[in-house]
Amino acid sequence: MKIMLLNGPNLNMTGTREPGIYGKSGFEEIVEGVKLAATKRGHEITCLQSNSEGQLIDWIQRAYFEHFDGIIVNPGALTHTSYALMDALSSVPVPAVEVHLSNIHARDEFRRKSVTAAACVGQISGFGPLGYVLALDALNALKTVKTRDNDH
Repeated sequence: MKIMLLNGPNLNMTGTREPGIYGKSGFEEIVEGVKLAATKRGHEITCLQSNSEGQLIDWIQRAYFEHFDGIIVNPGALTHTSYALMDALSSVPVPAVEVHLSNIHARDEFRRKSVTAAACVGQISGFGPLGYVLALDALNALKTVKTRDNDH
């Protein structure tokens, strides 16, 4: 599978930013772990991070035009506010899994609502960097089920 991993605003500061919430692993360490997990599963992965909403939207559209099989997206704070990001995810027929390092449902009230999750096949939160690996496995399982369904 060809998968695009998108990380939104401030995730490049992981390991430095509020380690009690987001963990002590640095962003590059997390990305390298996801790349290794993807490679072990036979997947090709493109890992991108931007603090800009427009850039994330451009990459979501790129996932469609370049025939990616799935998107893993951690929209960061845009999760709670970005209807434009939700529209972009909805506009492409590429399954997306939303991931959050922390359990957003156990945090501030405003963090408990995700506007982007409605455009995703599922959401994984609270498992730290393991959430990205779980998302890889979820996308793989969805593709396997879809392939089996098309065979019948």
